[in-house]
Amino acid sequence: MIKNISIALAVTLLAVMGPAAKADSKTSQVFYRTAKIDGLDIFYREAGPKDAPVVLLLHGFPTSSHMFRDLIPKLADKYHLIAPDYPGYGSSSSPSVGEFDYSFDNLAKVVEKLTEQISLNKYSIYLMDFGAPIGFRIAAKHPERVQTLIIQNGNAYEEGLDNDFWKPVKVYWKDRSKENGDKLRSVLTIDATKWQYLNGVRNPETISPDTWEHVQPHLDRPGNQEIQLSLFYSYGSNPPLYPQWQEYFRKYQPPTLIVWGKNDAIFPAAGAYPYKRDLKNLDFHLFDTGHFALEEDGTEITTLIRSFLDKQTGK
Repeated sequence: MIKNISIALAVTLLAVMGPAAKADSKTSQVFYRTAKIDGLDIFYREAGPKDAPVVLLLHGFPTSSHMFRDLIPKLADKYHLIAPDYPGYGSSSSPSVGEFDYSFDNLAKVVEKLTEQISLNKYSIYLMDFGAPIGFRIAAKHPERVQTLIIQNGNAYEEGLDNDFWKPVKVYWKDRSKENGDKLRSVLTIDATKWQYLNGVRNPETISPDTWEHVQPHLDRPGNQEIQLSLFYSYGSNPPLYPQWQEYFRKYQPPTLIVWGKNDAIFPAAGAYPYKRDLKNLDFHLFDTGHFALEEDGTEITTLIRSFLDKQTGK
């Protein structure tokens, strides 16, 4: 008798839960797509309902859209996620420096053209590391398209570059010699890549080696070091634009969520606080972790993002 009741209960639960589980699986499905932009294959991850509010996820150095692999399915039930790989990164085309001008102006143009090609008319932007100067260029140019900003270790203030990591890079900005460039090649080694993921974290045993094991083979591709050196040099074009971006903050006041790894030695918390000067609608959070905060505090950050987006987009 008890056995029959248990079987009947199990069947009933499956009947109730089955469609929900199926629907949940469907909404969290991630698609891996490629668009042709100016002759380049630009890879991007996409998930979520097409008619849902859009979140454009812009990755940092030296990773790719892979950094959002866990975040995307966690938001895809209510949001439409787009995460591209820039030229020279991940699964996008990686032409040589002689074939493509690797500058932040050009990376921003590629991302902007991608959003237009796939008809993204309004979106929130998640900006991290290199993704910040790319996203801020787009936001300042098209403020009417940007609903909100989510900033994670992405700089727009001089205070954020006043640390030891940037000293040899700033020398390179002033003198683009081979000698100064060669000094930066150590940043492209496996030891440096692992350091970016592990430095400043509370517990290194929670950080998957899948991260640096995904990134390093891309950095080690023939010609890729020259690509990265070009972008290190081009990063010097960003500080002169900081006043323009800060004026965008003050004038348009985009609702902003900051979720920042405060132990980051590249973009420390000193670069997070100045946003408070210019943004009135600011939700500010520092996490006791390093550069890639999603790796250690992804669950907590996801909860904050959902709450923030739900409030700001009315979902």
